[in-house]
Amino acid sequence: MKALMEKINKFNNDRDWDKFHSPENLSKSISIEAGELLECFQWTPDYNIDNVKDELADVFMYSMMLANELNLNIEDIILDKLNKNESRYQVDKVKGTSKKYTEL
Repeated sequence: MKALMEKINKFNNDRDWDKFHSPENLSKSISIEAGELLECFQWTPDYNIDNVKDELADVFMYSMMLANELNLNIEDIILDKLNKNESRYQVDKVKGTSKKYTEL
């Protein structure tokens, strides 16, 4: 993960794009790219896997850049969220249902 972040940072530094990567702008970019990912599935169950990979990669890259900008460890924040979800979505209460924990 560290080597990947270094490669992303080099790409941005070489182009002098870091000045545009505030937390606000990165958050907007994640949302925009997620919308483009969703477009891959719009109107039809058929999709182009190469387009899906490109848009998903954009979402991942902007997410990694935001975590990096905020000095957050991706593994730590994901594990913390999984722990929260484990207590909110106890297997005996949610197995087989898509209800949100507030509806249980």
